[in-house]
Amino acid sequence: MKKPLKIVVLAKQVPDTRNVGKDAMKADGTVNRAALPAIFNPEDLNALEQALILKDMRPGSTVHLLTMGPHRAADIIRDAMYRGADGGILLTDRKFAGADTLATSYALSRALDKVKPDIIVAGRQAIDGDTAQVGPQVAEKMGIPQVTYAEEIVSLSDDNGEIVIKRRLDHGVEVVSCPLPLVVTVNGSAAPCRPQHAKRVMKYKHARIPTEIQDMDADYISQMYETRDYLKIGEWSVADVEADDSQLGLAGSPTKVKAIENVVFQAKEAKRLTAADADIDELMAELISSHTLG
Repeated sequence: MKKPLKIVVLAKQVPDTRNVGKDAMKADGTVNRAALPAIFNPEDLNALEQALILKDMRPGSTVHLLTMGPHRAADIIRDAMYRGADGGILLTDRKFAGADTLATSYALSRALDKVKPDIIVAGRQAIDGDTAQVGPQVAEKMGIPQVTYAEEIVSLSDDNGEIVIKRRLDHGVEVVSCPLPLVVTVNGSAAPCRPQHAKRVMKYKHARIPTEIQDMDADYISQMYETRDYLKIGEWSVADVEADDSQLGLAGSPTKVKAIENVVFQAKEAKRLTAADADIDELMAELISSHTLG
């Protein structure tokens, strides 16, 4: 019998920086999160789809979402459950606040050490930071192989437990195989995530983390969670993952932001060029001089 897989998807709730308006930045240069809706990071949705494809390949496998953030970040866990995930865990604690990629990957790796998944899948990068560092850093901290720029899960061997993955690179594609466990980071060029399923929405619409359950007033709703374990989303603190406080949040983040500037591009002048060699040469010299090229 084929061994079921324990699959974890690393995901992040992010401000929708693809639709930035005039009110997106505050006077001090920081992001006005109230003016931007919080969304499921796009490439993490691609990663979720690849995890669900793996689940379909190996019946009996499970997919859980792992995210770090405030209580409202549980929204993307519910979203994942509507699409086919089995549940999720929210890492939430004031000590996690202000984390850069190093502190974030440390916190996630501590949680993953507790879960012990066979495969960890994540989006290549988040649209609010664009660093593409968290997935690889998690793999390094856990001491397991990683496959980056994944576009498609090609196959999963029943004999030696190897997974075959197609990677999308700048100048073509590459097909690689890797043993389990491993971390896979997925490109936005991968298959889009399947839509929410109406039956799953009805089944999991009341899924909550413990803090959300405690805030409910109606007794009959609170009692529902005593008999329906599938509605309970995990909520872990620093103590739950036995993390070192010095490696978390601002204390564990060597990245320091010196300044933030809100730049608004405005057209000040225009040049009309012909196809003549002299015009092209002049343009190239100007672009190189301004360090736009080279």
